[in-house]
Amino acid sequence: MKRDIIVIGGGAGGLAAAIAAKEENKDVLLIEREDRLGGILNQCIHNGFGLEVFKEEYTGPEYAEKFIEKARHLKIDYLLNTTVISLTKEEDEFILYTSSLAEGIQKYTSKAVIMTTGCYERTRGSIVIPGDRPKGVITAGSAQRYLNIDGYMVGKKVFILGSGDIGLIMARRMHLEGASVLGVAELMPYSNGLTRNIVQCLNDFDIPLYLSHTVTEVVADEKHRLTQITIQQVNERFEPIQGTEKKFDVDTLLLSIGLIPDVTLLDNLPVETDPLTKSVKINQACETSVPGLFIAGNSLQVHDLADNVSKESERAGHHAADYIDMKRTKEKGIPVQAGDHILYVTPQYIDFSWGNAEIICSFRSRKKIEKAALNVTQNGKTLIRKRLNFVVPAEMETFELNIEDIDGIGDIRVDLEVLS
Repeated sequence: MKRDIIVIGGGAGGLAAAIAAKEENKDVLLIEREDRLGGILNQCIHNGFGLEVFKEEYTGPEYAEKFIEKARHLKIDYLLNTTVISLTKEEDEFILYTSSLAEGIQKYTSKAVIMTTGCYERTRGSIVIPGDRPKGVITAGSAQRYLNIDGYMVGKKVFILGSGDIGLIMARRMHLEGASVLGVAELMPYSNGLTRNIVQCLNDFDIPLYLSHTVTEVVADEKHRLTQITIQQVNERFEPIQGTEKKFDVDTLLLSIGLIPDVTLLDNLPVETDPLTKSVKINQACETSVPGLFIAGNSLQVHDLADNVSKESERAGHHAADYIDMKRTKEKGIPVQAGDHILYVTPQYIDFSWGNAEIICSFRSRKKIEKAALNVTQNGKTLIRKRLNFVVPAEMETFELNIEDIDGIGDIRVDLEVLS
């Protein structure tokens, strides 16, 4: 069972990558662990998808179906209910072992692999919340799946910790389903969700947002069910401030406290990791330090728009096809460094052997900046200087470099300058 390219993950990223590679006349296999294609999009029944890619607005399932229809039209092979349990590489060939109830353990080989495995939610175990360990504390994404796919209402009196986009969207969703949403607490002095979601999901329904607050106590009854939480304001060091306690009688606490790229499959490969993204480093072709291994979408960096997941993954699909057609000499490349007020930047290297690839860079700021200047420099030379308004960590920013402007030596540095 040999393939040119195997794509792992059948969501917004995997579908786009598989379609792009198939359009390059490559033999593609798409592997999805769920019972349907579409990934997380299937539970995102709100609209707001597709404006960048299709110039029309769709719900998550509708957006996924556009790609699924095209994949079927191209006759892309795919496996459902199948989990990749091992990924290794020997010489120039990737070896994958999969597991499914229908087929048991199967072995596949390929010339290139594209990782589009998405991300997973941080749970209560990721943070320290004092108090009991009751029923009723659940991640926002899990609650979204229970409600939108399985039809289960997870609670009637709800509070949300964290202002990530899923948490904001679930605040609106729970309100529309008849629950009393008592508020959203955010540890940071700014929201971690898109501005449009704050307006449409909180402000439009008079749901209060408590910035610089966190949950400091969880209380359960004798049946180990959640009955009450306490939130407190925090100082600059994120320490609770005495005397600011607010108590809420609730039966559900939804956690929207961050997403982490799912790259556990890469544990057996010598990939170079990036602690800033909690994923791996790539060049401008979305290729990792392992030749022929590509990664895109939320498994590379957590995006705020599914459209950008698809566009990034589409580029990865085309580059994976190019990799098969033309063997390249793997070069270390020119490092791209995150500078002042930059949380991270991708790609982390510019590889001159991929000179035909667009250099589309993404970054997030470390803090909210009303007026900023993006400065991209190398060896004292300015490659890009651009004014930006209202830069926030919740919204990814992009810029494009021209490889002809880049010197063969010297790190590229990306900075944000705060303007008055």
